[in-house]
Amino acid sequence: MLDALSDKFEKMFKKLRGQGVLTEENIIEALKDVRLALLEADVNFKIVKDFIERVRQKAVGQEVLQSLTPGHQVVKVVWDELCEMMGRERSGLSLSSKPPTVVMMVGLQGAGKTTTCGKLARLFKNQGKRVLLVAADPRRPAAVEQLSALGRDLGIDVHRIDQVQTSQADVVRICQAGVERGQEQGFDLVVLDTGGRLHIDDELMGELTAVKATVAPHEVLLVADAMTGQDAVAMASLFDQKLGLTGVILTKVEGDARGGALLSIRAVTGRPVKFLGVGEKLDALEVFYPDRMASRILGMGDVLSLIEKAQENITREQAEAAQKRLASNTFTLEDFRTQLGQMNRLGSFDQILGLLPGGQKLKSVLEDKKPEREMGRVVAMIDSMTIRERRDHTIINGSRKKRIARGSGTSVQDVNRLIKQFLSAKKLAKAMTGAGGRRQLAQLMRSM
Repeated sequence: MLDALSDKFEKMFKKLRGQGVLTEENIIEALKDVRLALLEADVNFKIVKDFIERVRQKAVGQEVLQSLTPGHQVVKVVWDELCEMMGRERSGLSLSSKPPTVVMMVGLQGAGKTTTCGKLARLFKNQGKRVLLVAADPRRPAAVEQLSALGRDLGIDVHRIDQVQTSQADVVRICQAGVERGQEQGFDLVVLDTGGRLHIDDELMGELTAVKATVAPHEVLLVADAMTGQDAVAMASLFDQKLGLTGVILTKVEGDARGGALLSIRAVTGRPVKFLGVGEKLDALEVFYPDRMASRILGMGDVLSLIEKAQENITREQAEAAQKRLASNTFTLEDFRTQLGQMNRLGSFDQILGLLPGGQKLKSVLEDKKPEREMGRVVAMIDSMTIRERRDHTIINGSRKKRIARGSGTSVQDVNRLIKQFLSAKKLAKAMTGAGGRRQLAQLMRSM
């Protein structure tokens, strides 16, 4: 998501390079591209108009600071305004000082509400919280079974009542019983998976209003599909008018969504985006940081989020053990395969590059390389080796290379390339962890 928008911002900033002062003429010319980029991203027209005017007022006539080019000055102005448009500060869940915190999840069918309940439960379970999921959508039997299956996979309790009617009173009774169980059994978080419809209707809103009035949730979160663009913004406005939302979770952000909902939902509804669903797996839920997203859009990357992903998926002990093996020159192909597996848990190459400064340019370079496929080939070749070969690559002779190639569906040339790349990476890593490694790392970062 937002790749096209990032490309257009990069082209706009190039136009401003080499200017001594930001004049009204060159700013207006550049802002035409910004306006077009935001409209193509399906951002609300009024929001675009206000955004452009604020940027123009702040940028026109500003003297370029001694250490900055005009392009950098405009980047700073645009970054500030993007942050302002998306909410400026991170807005996480407001946990009650007197548990349990009750979170009421609402939304239309197909947005991924039930799966998002599981993702949210997993996120807080990993923070040491006791979570109870409440299956409050009896009209769709599959929703109850789906939530129960998610609970089993996550090791999280699910409150469900079978053989109930589908009336409003029954839905309220299920939610009330779930909250009471959460209070009696000492849960920290109770997540209500309420019912949805294909479209907003009076029956749905009446049911949700009755649930809210009865259980008094601390959070009412709308789960909205980012792929629907301004339709998601309009839907958020309607839900907010009827229920008084406390926030929004946007799903399917990793897809081809143009970003209109993400960029304008706060400005239109006044309600913050709290989380982003970035994949189908249960770990694919990110806390939303407006400043980090603004940096991603402008091609600055989001290294903090990448570090957090790494800390979540790679333990300190694993990192230290790998570093010791590198320093002692005992790093093997077996270790290399483990490292690839850990990297795969961080997300796809596109997602990782999106978090790196300048990653957008690398995406275009690697567009035809299909890195995931190449990684799969590397893993297949290492898996086709014996344990002894993985631990000592020097014993892999010509006949063994042929066998490895046959077993992995590759060629001998591919096996040779793998070994050569492994040795090069090992040599570089050894240099980085040895004497003078800090200086070499600094040189590498400067070149990046």
